[in-house]
Amino acid sequence: MTTTFDADHIFAALADATRRDIVLRALSGHEGVAELAGHYPMSFAAVQKHVAVLERAGLVTKERTGRRKVVCTNIEGLRLARGLLDEYEALWRGRIDRMTDLITRSKEIDA
Repeated sequence: MTTTFDADHIFAALADATRRDIVLRALSGHEGVAELAGHYPMSFAAVQKHVAVLERAGLVTKERTGRRKVVCTNIEGLRLARGLLDEYEALWRGRIDRMTDLITRSKEIDA
């Protein structure tokens, strides 16, 4: 069961384009924080902060490999995000279906 706290952290983390790009790049699990920083026009410290936000949200993990901290996408975290979006989609589809039924019934009564 996902809490509001989890959902807030996940969606806040994914709201930023740089963080979404880091999640994509980290799918390969080959780049460390230093290598990731080379892709963005910002400081190493700024990229570290982005990675920390993603880590707190459960979307990436860091694994020490020698002197490097390799960033890996947490697939389970992405599945959780997808599950949350699926819940919202089901909610809105149900509401649209009910509105469609009301409109159809209204037209039948008017006819």
